[in-house]
Amino acid sequence: MSSPIWSVDEHLEDILAAVRPLEPIELQLPEAQGCVLVEDVVVEIALPPFDNSSMDGYAVRVADLEGASEEFPAVLTVIGDVAAGSDGLSGDQTVGPGEAARIMTGAPLPAGAEAVVPVEWTDGGTGGGPADTMRAHSHAPQDSGGEVRVHRPVAARAHVRARGSDVQPGDLALRAGSVIGPPQIGLLAAIGRSTVKVRPRPRVVVISTGSELVQPGETLTGGQIYDSNSFALTAAARDAGAISYRVGAVTDDADMLRATIEDQLIRADIVVTTGGVSVGAYDVVKEALSSVGDADEPGSGIEFRKLAMQPGKPQGFGSIGPEHTPLLALPGNPVSSYVSFELFVRPAIRTLMGLKDVTRPTVRATLKTDSTLSSPSGKRQFLRGTYDAEKGTVTPVGGSGSHLIAALAQADALIVLPEDVTSAESGTVTEVILLR
Repeated sequence: MSSPIWSVDEHLEDILAAVRPLEPIELQLPEAQGCVLVEDVVVEIALPPFDNSSMDGYAVRVADLEGASEEFPAVLTVIGDVAAGSDGLSGDQTVGPGEAARIMTGAPLPAGAEAVVPVEWTDGGTGGGPADTMRAHSHAPQDSGGEVRVHRPVAARAHVRARGSDVQPGDLALRAGSVIGPPQIGLLAAIGRSTVKVRPRPRVVVISTGSELVQPGETLTGGQIYDSNSFALTAAARDAGAISYRVGAVTDDADMLRATIEDQLIRADIVVTTGGVSVGAYDVVKEALSSVGDADEPGSGIEFRKLAMQPGKPQGFGSIGPEHTPLLALPGNPVSSYVSFELFVRPAIRTLMGLKDVTRPTVRATLKTDSTLSSPSGKRQFLRGTYDAEKGTVTPVGGSGSHLIAALAQADALIVLPEDVTSAESGTVTEVILLR
């Protein structure tokens, strides 16, 4: 009795039904990058926490600069410096009529001051023309006193960053479900958070199989090829948001493969194998994993299937080990393994992360081709292509062979030809999966 043929959608639904988001943990900010937030983060302090200067210049009163010009500058007495990180002017000093305080970017606006004039609007305390920059205190300590000439009037609150102008206490900083990237880490740090509760990035172990595989950098002998799949899929897992581990190619020995997988389970939230899932005499993954299920644990074990797709017909899925770690067994041909990863493994990884959008975005595009594309009846075909967003077109690259990896490197999309389509001419509107 022949085994049933699964559709692409049925296989994906079965995988996603069995995969659950990882349990949340509290992580330090650097370790939280790439993770998904599981709780709303509410601001507890104002940001900025005080009125501060957005320029290097002078803190002044507005009335003192009315009518100021280069010909008739306002002359103010400098009463001190206000540096970033300071409390302001010393003691209970305030900026009074006819006075100014030299102020640095980010320094608190001193009492009495209403605005900041950039140093370029002044002589910088030199008694000359307009200044290009503020002289360092170590080189010109006298500039923190004396006089400064201001050549332009200023509006109230000019060049002042108001307290709470970014966020106020009680504001929602980040929503649950946000992915923690560099800007989010910056915001969390700015509001004083050192840790955050997230779902951790899944740990993905990639294992390639085949006695013919040699690691890049080694010398090929007769019948050997370089192991490219484990490198491509490890990178793809990392691109999907996972922490990925690559295991060098395992020879065609069922016991060795089984032992290798069992050894890797301690650091795996999901295991991906590539190769050895077809019907050949040396398809070791199928041999090694067909009987790993625990009879006392419903749903455990690996099921090998035939899918109505090209490339990627042979697939395997199930769970292994005491923690029922998900395992996806992918074909060994480079294009088949990569297409299978995009369709099945990437959504599983992103489900583990707790993301809502787990699949690549899709668009409708007009096929641009010199020759009619053919597709086997009853199978969903995925062809490599390049997508032109401006023109709304997609152009095939390379042939349909599952070993043609060079074309895959040029592609940024997969052209989808449905099961009921056997040919597609130029001008046909079809579904396109965007890979970048």
